[in-house]
Parts: sequence; C-alpha cells; structure tokens
Amino acid sequence: MRRLFAILFLAVLTSACGGGGESTTSEGPGTDADDTATTAPPETTTAPSTTTTVATTTTTEAPTAVSQVPTPEASTVADLLSLDRPVVAAHGGGDRSYPHSTMYAFVEAALAGTDVLEMDLQMTADGVLVVHHDATVDRRTETTGRVRDLTVVELQELDKAYWFHDRGEERDLPDDQYPFRGMRTGDVEPPAGYTADDFKIETFRTLAETFPDHVLDLEIKVPLDDDGESDVAYAIEAARVLAAAIEELDRTDSVIVTSFSSDVMIAFREFAPEVATSPGEDEMLAWYLGTGGIAEQDVLAQLPPERLGIDILDPELIARIQAEGIGLWIWPNSDDQENEAFYRSLFELGIDGVIAGVPAEGVAAALG
Repeated sequence: MRRLFAILFLAVLTSACGGGGESTTSEGPGTDADDTATTAPPETTTAPSTTTTVATTTTTEAPTAVSQVPTPEASTVADLLSLDRPVVAAHGGGDRSYPHSTMYAFVEAALAGTDVLEMDLQMTADGVLVVHHDATVDRRTETTGRVRDLTVVELQELDKAYWFHDRGEERDLPDDQYPFRGMRTGDVEPPAGYTADDFKIETFRTLAETFPDHVLDLEIKVPLDDDGESDVAYAIEAARVLAAAIEELDRTDSVIVTSFSSDVMIAFREFAPEVATSPGEDEMLAWYLGTGGIAEQDVLAQLPPERLGIDILDPELIARIQAEGIGLWIWPNSDDQENEAFYRSLFELGIDGVIAGVPAEGVAAALG
C-alpha cells in the first residue's frame, strides 16, 4: 500500500506552474522625460542694458506604473525565508487577475505588495529566454505555434492578452468582452501608466532588470519535441543559459529556480551551485520513499494542495517536509481556491507561502 500511495504522490509533486506542456484547466506551479533649455536675451550696443525674463516651459510626463512599484520587504532569498509571516508569490504575475506573464501583470502584482514574482521560462528559436507558460502560443495569443520554433522578435509581435477575460480565457465571448485585447497592437488605449509593450511576451532579462528588488521564482519549462514528447535536453540547455544570465545580472541571491524535471534541476545545480532551488518531481519521490535526500540548494518545496484524492495539506505531511529545514509553498490548482479565504486557510495550517493567482487577496491574507 505504501508503494501505491507513493506512486500516486508522484503525480502531485509538480513545480509551481504544473507540467511542461499545454493545460486546459487552471495551472499549477515596463520611459523617458524630455528636458527644456533657457535662452539668454541677445546683447545690445545702442541702448542701455535691460534685464529680460525668458519664460521656460517644462513638460512633465505622467508617471509610469512601474515607477510607482514599492521596494519589497525582502530582496534576497535569505531575507525572504526569514520573514515572520507567510510569503506571497504572484503566479505568472497573478494570472487570475491579469493577462498571464505580461509586464502589466507583474507590475500590478508588485503594486499590490506581492513579495515574489513567479514566472515560467523557456527558450526561443534564437536562444533567448522568454516568460511563457505553455509550449505553444495558442492559448494566450491570436495565433498558433511552438515557442521553440519562433524568434524573440516574432514572439514579441503577438498580443499576449488576446484571450484574457476576467479570471479566465473563454473564447466564445463578444470581442468587447476581452478587456485587454488590442492594447498590444495600439488599437485600444492601455491603462494609465502603461504602453503597448506591456502586453507582449516578455524576456527574462527585461523582467529581471525591471524588478531588481523582488525575489523571482523561476520555473524552467520542458518543451515538446517534434514527436510531442518532453524534450529534456532542450530544457537543460535553457537551464545553462539561465544560469549564465543569473550570474551576469547579479541575481544569484535573489532567485529560486525549479522545474518539473529532476534531470533539469540536477543539471541546473551544477551550472549554478550558489542559486537556491526547489526539488524536481523524481527528487521529491525519492525523498518521500526514503531513498534520497533534499539537495543542499533546495530551500523550499512547491506543491499543489491536492490531486488524485491525496491531501497534500495533511498536517503530518506538512510537518515532515518542514522538518527537513525547508519551506513549503502551495500553488492552488482550481479557481475556487484562488481567493483570500482559501489563502488564509493555508496559512492557518502553517504553510510558508502561497503562489497566488489573485495577488491582492494573497497579500490581504498574509497580512491579515
């Protein structure tokens, strides 16, 4: 029986945004000012000297939304894990409130007081790390295609908010029911403080540079190969590129890296031995069976609350994970769990953090 339970448990031990492919249900674990000059009056030689006042006009642009983002309470992983309250990470920037993984979403989540920005990473055809959950662009944009087959320029022409409606992506509504559709193309005016670029597929580098004070929770996605199978080798190459980018951007102490694939995580730890991580699926299973331990770089486990009838929120299981000296963050895996009441219930169980689709409600629960 214990072996059967362990096998079932394997299915739930996914990373912060779930598996590497497509999903049709809820997913588991952004400006310049002009200067003006003053011109002195010309000198005169035929009349007494006079004083002339030249009026100047200074154009003050409205502040951008990103310029209003507050500095979070903790800007390193060590400080984050030392907070005396639960941690709130914005899942894809808060995908139940805003268009998934857009700059708009991440800024809004940061404005709401989120501690951590959670994002999914994969590599384009020209080797650039972009922030996108699915293996294809089909579910988020106006077109179709695999991320790995498109260049970053091609991807950034797309409208990442095309299908977003309230807290979902229903496809049979009138055009005017998709509130952010057309902002990427300039057909619709974006909210104050934002531009069309805030609704495109964004690069990891841009987001890391835009939010230098926020801890980033990064999931390396495993894309599909031409046969529709998980391409772990491609993801390992993305892990190598990510490790180099983290070092170049000086983010070694302010990111947590995870992946559904334990092979990817083992490779990443070799590429970046000083970066904090979460276990992959097989690693968690080995830990559960007692045949493996928690890696030295692992600082927390990122799990869903339930799957296949198994309650991951069982107090004994929570206690066992935390007894390893690591934290436990939960990513809700259904819409009815994305609310303040459910987040608060997690914290009452002693859960260390939530990866929330509704960041403002997550913050309210953590601070309340």
